[in-house]
Amino acid sequence: MLPLRLTGIASNLVFVAYGYITSAIPVMILHLILLPLNSLRLYEMWQLVKKVQDASRGDLSMDWLKPYMSRRHYRRGEIIFRKDDAADQMFYSVTGRYRLVEIDREVGQGQLVGELGFLSPENRRTLTFACIEDGELLAISYLDLKQLYFQNPTFGFYLLRLASERLFRDIRRLEGTQTRRAE
Repeated sequence: MLPLRLTGIASNLVFVAYGYITSAIPVMILHLILLPLNSLRLYEMWQLVKKVQDASRGDLSMDWLKPYMSRRHYRRGEIIFRKDDAADQMFYSVTGRYRLVEIDREVGQGQLVGELGFLSPENRRTLTFACIEDGELLAISYLDLKQLYFQNPTFGFYLLRLASERLFRDIRRLEGTQTRRAE
């Protein structure tokens, strides 16, 4: 898209010059209007490319996401969601301790949980999520998450990276289980 936008800007400049030389005022006015529009779109595209590159280089702080989330308090022993439940929100752990039951993995503070349900075709939970020490979670609905996903490409890229990292980690874990069973 960047080369096309640059070509559009170059053609705008050529047609402005043509309009000036031949006194084709409507052509010149049209391309004088299109020139700043094409320039603005080029700038926006460069910014988008920069954001995606920044997101691919490192972790993304989730502090900006917190204002869109609601606080929920959970007590020890509560099940936040069960495997195969319909998934409609994602969580961010603030305080307390939590566990993904089927894989016996503890979820600490500052971690996202529930993003795979957002990306799965049937929006179903892949694991059970339980509270093992009183704490607080921030929750965001998938409807709000979808809007943020499309409005913020950096967040969208981060979310896809997070989900793929977890899926590949689960594949490695399952391959290790299969190897141990074969022995």
